[in-house]
Amino acid sequence: MNLKIFNAFCVAGAISLLSGASMAADYRQNPFSLAYDGAITGNVRGAVNITPVTYRLNGLDIVANVYTPAHFDAKRKYPAVVVAHPNGGVKEQVAGLYAQRLAEQGYITIVADAAYQGGSGGIPRHVDKPANRVEDIHGMADFISGFQGVDPARLGLLGICGGGGYALAAAESDKRFKAVATLSMFNSGRVRRNGYADSQLDTIQSRLQQASAARAQEAVGGDVLYSGDANLTDEQIASLPFDLYRQGYEYYGKTHAHPNSTFKYTTSSLLDLMRWDATDNIELIAQPLLMMAGSRADSLYMSKEAFTKAVNAKDKELFLIEGATHIETYWKPLYVGLAVNKLKDFFGRTL
Repeated sequence: MNLKIFNAFCVAGAISLLSGASMAADYRQNPFSLAYDGAITGNVRGAVNITPVTYRLNGLDIVANVYTPAHFDAKRKYPAVVVAHPNGGVKEQVAGLYAQRLAEQGYITIVADAAYQGGSGGIPRHVDKPANRVEDIHGMADFISGFQGVDPARLGLLGICGGGGYALAAAESDKRFKAVATLSMFNSGRVRRNGYADSQLDTIQSRLQQASAARAQEAVGGDVLYSGDANLTDEQIASLPFDLYRQGYEYYGKTHAHPNSTFKYTTSSLLDLMRWDATDNIELIAQPLLMMAGSRADSLYMSKEAFTKAVNAKDKELFLIEGATHIETYWKPLYVGLAVNKLKDFFGRTL
């Protein structure tokens, strides 16, 4: 074994928060609306290709992108990786970047918008309940296991930020996943309950009261209330106490913005979020486990806690990406390259 507040979001995407900035990865210039540098701009024979798909999950339409390796041959059998996106993020952002980079390494990958979020179905919009997010991961496994060329016996899972916490929960019981990896894991339940870095312990009961009132209002047909819907000035962003949130606004609001990505979630979702924790029953994970996080990330405490509690995981490693913050693992070429190389080794060995 190797060991290498502003409680509004994991970090998610508001798209008009900052003005006058150049876009590093403008979704409007990409035919698939991908919002990351180096994204596929068209399907070319012999290269990594992308296939937008839609499938049904519990009565809802789920939209996803499937990436296939260069020189893909449907008659062959390839290992596959399910990629779960951050809270409020969408498939066109960091999850798409890692899905594409893994396809470049020979994997078939899938990344889907969460139910009630992004381009997927579900009313009211922006419901953010852990049970839904875990079910989204099971649903991606269902779909990709039947995709042409996929070897369902070699299925891996990568979860990023909030998707990392939900990936841990999915892998506890879903043994179709033969190996599990997380990047910049974010424990949504702990943060919604305690605040980021446990900074809101004294307001837990009052926030539960607000969530309960929101649920009661919905139950009688009243307006749906939302949390996390903020529009901050540059000065307010600069004054936020944590790198994750300062850089998250930059990433989601300016450099990698996408119109389907949003900070807000239904206030009533907190009834589910605040009683949930990514480390509950984590001892059920018996698969190989790789947890990656930036050495300078102020979210690192969550990966460390989960790693310690995953006592039955095999071949487990906490890999620190030296010098990186949480958000920098989403886009900075040096850090993305280090993470992808580690994933290549990990999935190459375990799948």
